[in-house]
Amino acid sequence: MFILSPDTVANTEALRIKWLPRRFLGRTMLWPRRGGWRLVLRVIFETEVLRYTLVLTPFVIAAFIWTEQAVFIAQAPILMLVAIYLFEAKLMRVPRDKRAGLVTEDEAEAGLDLLRQRARQILSRIAAGRQLSSGRLHLVIEQSDLLRVAPLTLVSVQSDDGPDLLPLDAKEREMIRNMLFQAPLNERHLQRIGLARGIEIHDLAFDPAKVSAHGRMAALMAARSTLGSPGE
Repeated sequence: MFILSPDTVANTEALRIKWLPRRFLGRTMLWPRRGGWRLVLRVIFETEVLRYTLVLTPFVIAAFIWTEQAVFIAQAPILMLVAIYLFEAKLMRVPRDKRAGLVTEDEAEAGLDLLRQRARQILSRIAAGRQLSSGRLHLVIEQSDLLRVAPLTLVSVQSDDGPDLLPLDAKEREMIRNMLFQAPLNERHLQRIGLARGIEIHDLAFDPAKVSAHGRMAALMAARSTLGSPGE
């Protein structure tokens, strides 16, 4: 999971928002500032040109090995296009006519209900912690459709006030990591649901005005507790 915030994205200029929900996958390259080398490699692998290069590498190697056939190999674009198509459409992705069978209707409904419930809890806590009373918040989740590799999930909190992408602090990011994807709904399961239902982006909205007085008080007490802890 790649939580988008100025503290987690190196090229912060790419986080600018002009409309909601702001989409990133396939539109801009986001470089992780933190998250480890696995996240960096997964983000890089999302680049189509890189994947095409990997597919065509055997043709290049073959041209060096069988030099007498190099001209023929270099002039075989149809074979290269077929190789790219098979790799992208058949190996890395599930064909569209088979996506509906990735999950049952009951599994999809249960997973989406659980996602909405968790999104409300997360956004409610963020709104309460920041003492927000206006500016509807959106928990926006995007996932790559490459099913044969580790899921790439972009998570951001976007606000109608601006519009803007909310700069999440370390505590808020940790809360999202702990609450959003836990059994029985993990990243892979949500990816399957999205593919089966044709959902390209999950936009889960919450009105801060709906935060209860109890929720605001609990957030205020938690903030005071943090400020008053030893070493702070």
